[in-house]
Amino acid sequence: MMADWFPPQAGGVDKLALSKGFSQVAHSSSISWPDTRARRSFAAGLKEAASAMVALCIWAFVTGFAMVSYGLSEGMAVLMSILVYAGSAQLTALPLMVAGAPLWLIFAAGFVVNIRFIIFGAALQPYFRKYSWPKRLALGYWSSDLVFVFFMTRYGNARRRGTRGQLWYYLGIIVPGWFAWQTFSLLGIYAGAFVPPSWSLEFAATLALMGVAIPLVRNMPMVVTVLVAGAVAWLGQPLPLRLGLAAAIVAGVAGGVVAEIGRAKKKKGPA
Repeated sequence: MMADWFPPQAGGVDKLALSKGFSQVAHSSSISWPDTRARRSFAAGLKEAASAMVALCIWAFVTGFAMVSYGLSEGMAVLMSILVYAGSAQLTALPLMVAGAPLWLIFAAGFVVNIRFIIFGAALQPYFRKYSWPKRLALGYWSSDLVFVFFMTRYGNARRRGTRGQLWYYLGIIVPGWFAWQTFSLLGIYAGAFVPPSWSLEFAATLALMGVAIPLVRNMPMVVTVLVAGAVAWLGQPLPLRLGLAAAIVAGVAGGVVAEIGRAKKKKGPA
């Protein structure tokens, strides 16, 4: 017992109180088995994830199908799905790999496409900074665009950050999302050969993702973000390495921030 590490009474300090204090500190940064409140948070996250599951599964199937279509063996495609776990980066790297592009170029293209996760990670850092870096790396690996959107929609304005409920809500989204992605990616890898070539899977995946994202646009800053990002992405299509996508992310975030600042000033009124 931790209480046995301290003398019975030292300067009026109760050894039991000290042991409880150290125990609370130790458990505050651990991911222990959930209590009732944590299970409720997990269930809330699971419910959010369920609303996006159709789009996620279609996107995963398309990605798995694309990997074998570009010439990867089934084993290599499975390995890429598990290790990379980033549909946009996988689809960006595949044509470069087929073309025999140098390794640094493939990594650079993947980095550019996924640069948005630096922004996501910075925004999520206050909620998970008390955990050790291996745990934060694991939480980051399991993250995705929709995970970030759902989490920040719910807790973006929370006064308390880093609570146990926030962690388990996050886990409720990422755990089923990861298993669904891997399951349907495997289906795309092994069953994609039976899909008729006339089916436009990429277009179906895009429509499914839009069906999930559009209902989340609930205020003017979010409208500005979507419009600015969409316009810049469309104009940036000719750029190499999908740099137009990176520019769209930066421009969309900047537009949303400016719109949010303008809305806050309008609420305050004239000085």
